[in-house]
Amino acid sequence: MSGGGEASVVIDVRLRAGAFTLDLRETIAARTVALFGPSGSGKTTTLDAVAGLRRPDEGVIRIGRHVLFDSRRGVDVPVYERRVGYVPQDLALFPHLDVRRNVLYGARGRAAAGSLRPASARDGGADAGVADHGGAHASVLELLEIDTLMSRSVDGLSGGERQRVALARALMTEPDLLLLDEPLAALDLGLRDRILPYLERVRDELGTPMIYVSHVADEVRRVADWAIVLEGGRAIRSGAPADVLGDAGGR
Repeated sequence: MSGGGEASVVIDVRLRAGAFTLDLRETIAARTVALFGPSGSGKTTTLDAVAGLRRPDEGVIRIGRHVLFDSRRGVDVPVYERRVGYVPQDLALFPHLDVRRNVLYGARGRAAAGSLRPASARDGGADAGVADHGGAHASVLELLEIDTLMSRSVDGLSGGERQRVALARALMTEPDLLLLDEPLAALDLGLRDRILPYLERVRDELGTPMIYVSHVADEVRRVADWAIVLEGGRAIRSGAPADVLGDAGGR
């Protein structure tokens, strides 16, 4: 993976969408940052702007030394060149493809189309597995425990399995920054508690910088190093989750 620690992220943008305006000026140095706030506060709009799915009216977006958007200089890097992995709320898995091909979709742009192959071609196993492509892609599948699911249809997966497949696909792009939009919102309480450790593994073992969107304070306290509270398209507080969220409720 191309992560490996803290990466300064600058999000200094104004973006108007109908009656709503996102006006955000943040420089982020923490490895895992949470955007926290109610529905309609601008959390998903922020992720969309960073990913290149929405074009700000003005401002700058930068990851480390890489400028993704700069309205004054006329810079607007295409989505597929941004080295940003994105797991949207609806996961956006392809129902007509099996798990292997869904994951390969993420690896395709990273010259990794040959990194996955059936386990039967490798060790005679029945399930689909992964060949060692510099160790990185194999480690993602093992870390998220989906290496035995590769031949399965995504329609037949549980909610937690689908979440892990979507996360693996995003990580296969070897992103400089991973965007997670309410990754646990569609899961019941039991599944949330089982998926959270996988997110912690990605944070701790891969070191990929993340922006994590949630309206659940307990998730933010557990996953994030830094929290930004949004309200009405603006940041109203930022800091360590324990300080910023105080006694905010769990679910």
